[in-house]
Amino acid sequence: MFNLKAEFYLKIILLFSLIALISAFFIEYVLGHQPCNLCLIERIPYGLSIMIIISVFLIKKNQKFFVLLLILTFAFSFAISFYHFGIEQGFFQESSVCGVKSLTESIAKEDLLKQLSEKTISCRDVTFRIFGLSLTSINIVISLLIIITLLKIFNKYEKYK
Repeated sequence: MFNLKAEFYLKIILLFSLIALISAFFIEYVLGHQPCNLCLIERIPYGLSIMIIISVFLIKKNQKFFVLLLILTFAFSFAISFYHFGIEQGFFQESSVCGVKSLTESIAKEDLLKQLSEKTISCRDVTFRIFGLSLTSINIVISLLIIITLLKIFNKYEKYK
């Protein structure tokens, strides 16, 4: 079983993940800033982390595995955010992910023409900033801090038994 310090950090990460998702939806639906496809992908690790951390507290077994899964989840978050930041800064070219509307629906000729006439959100364009920083750059820092915290928990796991 984890000690109180590890449980506290997991609860903080859970709270942070909830706040990140709520903020993203608030910025999109209330403030009206449309996210690009990479912005949408950057939300996935936060949703996964909520499910994983809830599993840690409910299952109370294989906690070391769940912490490792969280580390991999936020490593993915860091990698996607770093790539997105590189696109924003012009270090990388936009990939096809940035221009795709939806791959789950079959597209009729009329729908395709409608999509082509709509303005697509570019991954290069930053439509919302906090303290002059894009949400992607903030996500890089947050993901890195969470990874470091989780690595400390993972490395000391044997002491928590």
